[in-house]
Amino acid sequence: MKITIEGKPVFAHVIVELEPGETFVAESDAMSSMSAELDMTAKLNGGFFKGLARKFLGKESLFINHFSNLTSEPLTLHLSQPTPGDIEVKELNGESYCIQQGSYIASEPGVKLGLQWAGFGSFIGGEGLFKLVVSGYGKVVFGAYGGIVEKEINGEYIVDSGHLVAYGPDMKLKPQLAGGIFSSIFGGEGFVTRVEGNGKIYMQTRNMSGLASWVNRHLR
Repeated sequence: MKITIEGKPVFAHVIVELEPGETFVAESDAMSSMSAELDMTAKLNGGFFKGLARKFLGKESLFINHFSNLTSEPLTLHLSQPTPGDIEVKELNGESYCIQQGSYIASEPGVKLGLQWAGFGSFIGGEGLFKLVVSGYGKVVFGAYGGIVEKEINGEYIVDSGHLVAYGPDMKLKPQLAGGIFSSIFGGEGFVTRVEGNGKIYMQTRNMSGLASWVNRHLR
């Protein structure tokens, strides 16, 4: 299987080349085009109750699609995300990783999707009460609104609210004011997230709440 990302960082999309016998799993609305010979099967996202939990708490679709190459020739699958922005691929080798709600696009069959309580600190920091956890073996494709920036941290790092896309499960997220009370309120930053731990995090250069705020100001 070969996964290629084109159109980075503004209009990124995924091209997956499936060899005979290979299967790829994607969100229900992620496919933009595919070879006519590919077999597509819709399945519940981890069972009925787990699927409902991921849909309403993790902002993922209730059904996911399995694209299988049942022919003897390589076939192509094209995937995209609802918002313009960047896409990254991360390979798991038995470990787990946390992904922002709504960022998951696709993965290999060996990757499992789970939902975990993120805590009120994550909610205050703009990352939601629940987090999507991917684990197992294989490649995971995730996206974000805006460009995606990788950052290796060793200790502590500050990320603005709504900009954290993915991080290691052992990292701790602590919300705090950007500065003093006066500076945080009148400086427009409000709450930020202090990420504590060691490892790589992924951040997005834009966020949807910022876009919504900008649009609302210009519609008045």
